[in-house]
Amino acid sequence: MTDFVQLWVYLASTPLFGLTATLLVYVLAQAIYQGLGQAPWANPVLLSVVLLATGLHWSGTAYPSYFSGAQFIHFLLGPAVVALAWPLWLRLPALRRHWRHFLLAAFAGGAVAACSAVGLAWALDLPHAVLLSLAPKSVTAPVAMGIAEKIGGVPALAAVFAVCTGMVGALLGKYLFDALGLGRDRRGWMARGFALGTAAHGIGAARALQVDADAGAWAALALGLQVLLTSLLIPLVARWL
Repeated sequence: MTDFVQLWVYLASTPLFGLTATLLVYVLAQAIYQGLGQAPWANPVLLSVVLLATGLHWSGTAYPSYFSGAQFIHFLLGPAVVALAWPLWLRLPALRRHWRHFLLAAFAGGAVAACSAVGLAWALDLPHAVLLSLAPKSVTAPVAMGIAEKIGGVPALAAVFAVCTGMVGALLGKYLFDALGLGRDRRGWMARGFALGTAAHGIGAARALQVDADAGAWAALALGLQVLLTSLLIPLVARWL
């Protein structure tokens, strides 16, 4: 027990703490996820967030101290997103055949995601800053923060909304697709993956990759299209309105 306490004190005082804690917790969450048959509600990202937040609160560890080590993993997010282009390259013929359909679906999906969120916020008479922060909820958090700041929203709120949107999509997407009767053939995985990437950005794409390679590839495409279209169109629409 004494050795464990000494190890904890040592790790907590160095950047290794955040890195070690993140890796161990995610490995544990992944093991739980696999042990439960990859149940959507046992999403390893959600479990990792809950376990890490609980651990930091219980131990009294400040978030900056944790992030000083976790930033090494955070840095890998960029290369990981770029690596998503490889599965798409392997499906280049299908991309060339259906690029018009993908572009139209991305535009329609992004418009529905933004308009439904803003419309609901307006109907509930939420503050204007909250309404603007909800508009980019279906793009990955860093992009959503930048868009929210540009149009007068609150970047921190936009990040929360984006993460919550991604988690809801990753947790409930399977059940919705099954209810809609989407198959599990090549065409069905294409539709499931693209829809998940459109509505639930990076977290949804990660979930799609865990389930099927085709779904993950098309989810990555949808994620990229949403980042591009949302970054261009939401500021223009906000300025016009």
